[in-house]
Amino acid sequence: MPKETPDQTALLFEAVLALETPEECRAFFQDLCTVAELRAMAQRLEVAQLLDDGLIYNDILQRTGASSATISRVNRALQYGADGYKTVLPRLKR
Repeated sequence: MPKETPDQTALLFEAVLALETPEECRAFFQDLCTVAELRAMAQRLEVAQLLDDGLIYNDILQRTGASSATISRVNRALQYGADGYKTVLPRLKR
């Protein structure tokens, strides 16, 4: 499989930023991703919200069905990542 180039990634980000409504976003991601990929991303975002709200791993596991590996990965991203979750989570609370 060929490696992803920075231009491909930049094009993807530009495409996402070009979307204007939730409906456009939904349609784009339905075309772009498999159902499993969308569910996984949605689950990670929910896990991030719950971690940000102070819930513990066991409670998150029960509420979301996420594996402990997924919860740990999201927690690492919250603590040491690129601050993507930290940017979006407060905006979702508005």
